[in-house]
Amino acid sequence: MLVKGPNTFAPSKLKRQRLMLNTKTIGDKIAEARKRTLVSQAELAQRLFISPQAVGKWERGESMPDIITFNKLAEILGVDIPYFLNGSSSADGEPTPQPTNDSAEQAERLVDTLSPSPEWEVLVNFSGSDLPQSDFGGVTAQKGNFEGSALRGSNFAGADLTGSSFVGSDLREANFTGANLTDCNFTGVDLRNAQLDNAILVRTNFSASGLNGATIREVALVDVKLTTTDLRKTIFANCSFNGVDFRHSDLRGLCLDGQSFTGAKFEETVLNDVSFKGATLKNVSFHWAYTAKKRPMGFDGATMDKLTYAVLKGMGADLSTVTII
Repeated sequence: MLVKGPNTFAPSKLKRQRLMLNTKTIGDKIAEARKRTLVSQAELAQRLFISPQAVGKWERGESMPDIITFNKLAEILGVDIPYFLNGSSSADGEPTPQPTNDSAEQAERLVDTLSPSPEWEVLVNFSGSDLPQSDFGGVTAQKGNFEGSALRGSNFAGADLTGSSFVGSDLREANFTGANLTDCNFTGVDLRNAQLDNAILVRTNFSASGLNGATIREVALVDVKLTTTDLRKTIFANCSFNGVDFRHSDLRGLCLDGQSFTGAKFEETVLNDVSFKGATLKNVSFHWAYTAKKRPMGFDGATMDKLTYAVLKGMGADLSTVTII
């Protein structure tokens, strides 16, 4: 993980604390502790799930870890957070006092100092990595690059992955529960048996991917693309689909009972035996959708607007128990 920014930090709380952290000083402290514990740059990078080049840049003072990485770094190197404050300088050039016994106060000061300002950018690149069963739970990795990576069984629960790309990756059994997947790209991805319950899916792209056995529960899908994707054994429960595009996907046998669809598109989609029992459909498009007469869609107890009703009636669907709104 590389943090791009100036060589000194100057967030709003820094002026009050009169503390300026120098990346060279921090780098020296990291190198000192690493060598003392007989850990190589490569070993440290592996334990932090980053590249050895990133560790090298820290130690040369070219960049600095974020606060989450600082905590893990301190644990691995057997030091506490105040250790990294030794040798820092104050804003007016006076040396910063050595850490006191009040390590909690020192740690809080470091956390405040490392709070990113808007112009900061965290770059995460795990492309081509072999990282099965990795723990990314709760991390912030916006615009991360996980393309072509082996991430089977990895934990991303509660992580902020806004704008990240997972093109061509193995994400079988991955846990995305409660993760923010806004603007993420999952193209050519294997998501079999993955968990996406309570995830934030806004403008998320799932294209040419496998979602057999994946669970998507309690999710409001907004402008999501589920195109050219195998959804036959995907489990949707208590979801709403607003502006979702299912174009060219295979939904055969899918149960969508009791869920709501507004502005959804089932165009050129295979819909044999799909059940919309008790569902609510408004302004839903079924243009060129395919359903066999012997394996029709089911709409028992569904509620829909007049336009959607007219489209489905034209397709020969049984709408005898539908309520029109």
